[in-house]
Amino acid sequence: MKYNILGSTDLKVSKICLGTMTWGRQNTEQEAHEQLDYAFSRGINFIDTAEMYAVPASKESQGLTERYIGSWLTKNQHLRKDLILATKVTGPSGMSYISDLPIGFSKERIKEAIEGSLQRLKTDYVDLYQLHWPERKSNMFGQRDYKHWDGWEDNFLEILHTLTELKTQGKIRHYGLSNETSWGVMKTAAYADTHNLERFVSIQNSYSLLNRTYEYNLSEVSQRENIPLLAYSPLAMGLLSGKYLNNANPKNARLTLFNEYPRFKADHVSNIVERYAQIAKKHSISLTQMSLSFVNDRPFVGANIIGATTMDQLKENIDSIDLTLSNDVVAEINKCHNHYPNPTP
Repeated sequence: MKYNILGSTDLKVSKICLGTMTWGRQNTEQEAHEQLDYAFSRGINFIDTAEMYAVPASKESQGLTERYIGSWLTKNQHLRKDLILATKVTGPSGMSYISDLPIGFSKERIKEAIEGSLQRLKTDYVDLYQLHWPERKSNMFGQRDYKHWDGWEDNFLEILHTLTELKTQGKIRHYGLSNETSWGVMKTAAYADTHNLERFVSIQNSYSLLNRTYEYNLSEVSQRENIPLLAYSPLAMGLLSGKYLNNANPKNARLTLFNEYPRFKADHVSNIVERYAQIAKKHSISLTQMSLSFVNDRPFVGANIIGATTMDQLKENIDSIDLTLSNDVVAEINKCHNHYPNPTP
């Protein structure tokens, strides 16, 4: 395994981070434990989850992912000091079942959320606590035709003070952003600098061969401000494994089971995946590992968050750390991207 120091922190994180959002919907508790055991044996020390998981979100599955991690930690308490554990507080949404409080980032909700996560995770602290998505209306989750809305009141400073208080109490070590824009990252950094507070130390956004929008301006923010990307969905909901090619609908696969992701199912997306598959075949590498290796090696990426529902998938995903793409492969990837950029933003 390879490791990075996460931005301005002292956290040494594996470049492959274990994503967990399928645990509780597509994966059982036993399967989650099996994945954790194997990932740790391969040198992965970075685990990412959220209070709202499993996904797709539901009242019945909310919190199950954290509970599965917690039951594993209960059996493996001696490993806690070696793990970098990240979770998230839910942004505004229709998930009113999570709390009697308004879902968002008020001081009361953040404090309630971290206490719930700590209880489910069976730990006294988390290493990285993230805002799952902005409170304000912004371009995220593939939205197009953004329209500005003035109903949001800037509460970044209150949020920073709340997170600082949790850090002082020892309940979190650092805090990060997710599904955020350049404006949000720099605005919070300005508040933190002005008031002598810690900045948000990372940005967890979607990034893959099918969605390189992060490169437009957030990549510059990451590198100039030392706030690295934690890249999620690096296989674009499994599309970049190639398992959906030729109109396949593999049993128990995410896009087969759930209808929440229409932008991943468009015909033009399949055509572009096929072009990437041809590049991988030409160079005798798997499409999965080519796609993950590309993300692993971007200079603005602090960690690549993989997810798997089977052990075979998990092993192949982790093995991508040993693949370095040649300049020829990267050039062909970029040529394809230039012709067909970002079909699944």
